[in-house]
Amino acid sequence: MSLVLTDMLLGHRLLKFPIASTFPLFSVQLIHVACVCAGHNASRDVVTLVKSILFHRRNPLHFHFITDAVANQILSLLFQSWMVPSVQVSFYDADELKSEVSWIPNKHYSGIYGLMKLTLTKALPSDLTKVIVLDTDITFATDIAELWAIFKKFTDKQVIGLVENQSDWYLGNLWKNHKPWPALGRGFNTGVILLYLERLRRIGWEQMWRLTAERELMSMLSTSLADQDIFNAFIKQNPVLVHQLPCFWNVQLSDHTRSEQCYTEVSDLKVIHWNSPKKLRVKNKHVEFFRNLYLTFLEYDGNLLRRELFGCPTQLQGALEELDEDDQCYDFRRERITVHRVHLYFLQYEYTLTGDETDITLVAQLSMDRLQMLEAICKHWEGPISLALYMSDAEAQQFLRYAQASEVLKNRKNVGYHIVYKEGQFYPVNLVRNVALRNANTPYVFLADVDFLPMYGLYDYLRKSVVQLDMAHAKKALVVPAFETLRYRLSFPKSKAELLSMLDMGTLYTFRYHVWTKGHAPTNYAKWRTATTPYKVEWEADFEPYVVVRRDCPEYDQRFVGFGWNKVSHIMELDAQEYDLMILPNAFMVHMPHAPSFDISKFRSSPGYRYCLQTLKDEFHQDLSRKYGAAALKYLTAQRNI
Repeated sequence: MSLVLTDMLLGHRLLKFPIASTFPLFSVQLIHVACVCAGHNASRDVVTLVKSILFHRRNPLHFHFITDAVANQILSLLFQSWMVPSVQVSFYDADELKSEVSWIPNKHYSGIYGLMKLTLTKALPSDLTKVIVLDTDITFATDIAELWAIFKKFTDKQVIGLVENQSDWYLGNLWKNHKPWPALGRGFNTGVILLYLERLRRIGWEQMWRLTAERELMSMLSTSLADQDIFNAFIKQNPVLVHQLPCFWNVQLSDHTRSEQCYTEVSDLKVIHWNSPKKLRVKNKHVEFFRNLYLTFLEYDGNLLRRELFGCPTQLQGALEELDEDDQCYDFRRERITVHRVHLYFLQYEYTLTGDETDITLVAQLSMDRLQMLEAICKHWEGPISLALYMSDAEAQQFLRYAQASEVLKNRKNVGYHIVYKEGQFYPVNLVRNVALRNANTPYVFLADVDFLPMYGLYDYLRKSVVQLDMAHAKKALVVPAFETLRYRLSFPKSKAELLSMLDMGTLYTFRYHVWTKGHAPTNYAKWRTATTPYKVEWEADFEPYVVVRRDCPEYDQRFVGFGWNKVSHIMELDAQEYDLMILPNAFMVHMPHAPSFDISKFRSSPGYRYCLQTLKDEFHQDLSRKYGAAALKYLTAQRNI
């Protein structure tokens, strides 16, 4: 089942879609939550916040995200693929709101996005009456419905609910000449806000906060705490409009706060706010408890949050019911309709497209056991890379720590890391490949595997070959010949001549020559040894080379999971679409040794696994014949001859 938006409504600067199921007809209160989220890091943070909310909630939710283009791309696919029942998500373009606040000088590290909460009466739908507004560095320890219920405690005049600020910031005594914005007493923290939008609009909020900001900026010159300074100056002038929330609804973890006065027992906590730039390294006598609670949600398996609230069947349940549980290959067929959560651009990505029409992205996928290959690949390939990583939530955090500690990976901003979260019994290798392929943003892609090291200079050589072979106007797949070593420590060949010498000495071998010669035999290694110009080869059964193709090439067939036939089927479809297979005479890649994967071990030991793979192959051949007609007949003939 492909990932599709079940409903798309474009208008009022929002993209809205319900996730997985609509709300039941009986009356259950819908809770609205708004967040400002911009960039890669905030997109990761907001997932942990959402997990903590979903874990405790018993009500349907509607999340409203004010995002930049990066966060919109990441979060829209993440929620779409998460398929959480009784959750709606809407997106609002922060770029369209920047002019509302860009005139305000602001020293806060959040930049212009730290001022966006001031615009919510304008940004959110005009018929939305109330909303809970949260920073992305919030963790819930209780049901958000308890916080929503506080709206009922507002007096007729109150329009905003806030927790008192727990630092001495607004008292102005943190250092000599410290001059904060005006505030009522200790002031209020805007990490958690109850906004009564309907009433705010009625009293002219947009004009009121603007006048407040203009007046104070005449003497203050800029904000230090972004929107919080303006909210506090507004409340100082209009104290009757604020409803003070109990402080356990926003326990602020900075080094010098009164947060410990908010609770007697840590079990009393409702909301934890990591509002120090130091985040988890703040000083607090209960910080270990807070940190562990946060880490629980950080690494919590998001698939477990797909549980139904009201027992209404989801699309996925309906699709599962159509499968025959007595089918010997039921587990394989179930994999085809499993929807995996996808988190695009898990780390900072800053590659920008140039006018270069020859640029090539290396496309690969990996799991945790291949992580050690990343640094080596980055040293061998200087061009853009699109990697899909198949991991659990906990493993994704291990990867994050690994990448942040690596000088090599930290210095490479043109690598897109896309997390595909684990679900099901098999490694969905072709689905994971397709995630990496779809998110390559260059005209050409080099479809590789992560356990291969490209020769030094391959990126530039391939770009020249794209021009030489006129790939812009011809359907061609450029084959990079594959070799392997059985040595964990290898002096990598610096040229074709050096590689040939290592072949003759037995240091290197043609790839899989001793276990699966058919996979690369059509490359014609004997001819390659002396070739000086590219040469065309014909498709043969089980050929699975590594190729450079245009980005609009066919995707991988996702019925193939685990081990076996995942690349073979892709090359067959390229051939069926009449791509010419061209061997490059001065290109090579070397496979590095590693322990066999769990899936190959399963394939070798399980007759049932091999039977189901053959069944899938037969069905693929039939589908290919229907799709391409006479062009695909040779595949059926080849299959019969095997």
